[in-house]
Amino acid sequence: MDVSERRSFIADRVISSGEVEFAVLAESLGVSEMTIRRDIEFLETQGVLRRIMGGAISLQGTSTEPSFDSRASASAREKEHIAEAVVDLLVPGETVLLDSGSTVLSVARAIRKRGLELTVVTPSALAGLELSDSPGITVYLIGGLLRPHELSVIGPETIRAIANFNCDTYVMGVAGVDAIGGISEYHYDEAHVKQASMKVAKRVIVAADQTKLGRQALVKIADLSDISILVSDAPKRNRTVAAATKLGVNVVSVEPRSPQVAQSAERNPA
Repeated sequence: MDVSERRSFIADRVISSGEVEFAVLAESLGVSEMTIRRDIEFLETQGVLRRIMGGAISLQGTSTEPSFDSRASASAREKEHIAEAVVDLLVPGETVLLDSGSTVLSVARAIRKRGLELTVVTPSALAGLELSDSPGITVYLIGGLLRPHELSVIGPETIRAIANFNCDTYVMGVAGVDAIGGISEYHYDEAHVKQASMKVAKRVIVAADQTKLGRQALVKIADLSDISILVSDAPKRNRTVAAATKLGVNVVSVEPRSPQVAQSAERNPA
């Protein structure tokens, strides 16, 4: 496991369990406590956690949105695999509404790599730029109030602009997926953009790594039963995955590529 994978694993563990100990992480990963301390110090600068005596605690409550950079670095490899699985579900010639956020940005990169011919509508400047010069892809970049760092747009203008499109598929990134709390988001205005996007699409694909499952963020977007497909690396026995399946949601399970992350999921189901 390289440095990036190790830090991604630590970020996932602290997000899912709320607290980690240096000694336990060192034993699980087969490295020294000094190495773990350096990793924790780095993740603290990214806003993922806060160091405490002998370990660290998560900073992510229901209303605290982590920075884009910290979200992009956490579970980066898993998000790539989830993105590939999402693109497997897209059909050439479709009109696809791509959400904002780090997971959906991975989907945009996978679309570019695959060379699909699509019409893409997006409120994400990052996703739009990623696909702007891709052959066979037409990009409609939605306008509105630009969120700093996120580089996504929000507000009434954004919602009105989205309403003008008829889309085949909406690929949504979320902060939380829960059987009771439904699909949720940290940011109030961002949640309303997602709700508007759901209304103009024939099917809704939610792309979420296993750290999002069983979590409720501040603003509810929709019930779990309102989405069409959930693509995640969570194991099939995960309680949220089981609930989604029972509700009639098509669940696409992406096998975790890291043995340590898979073991973490088994020990700490959402």
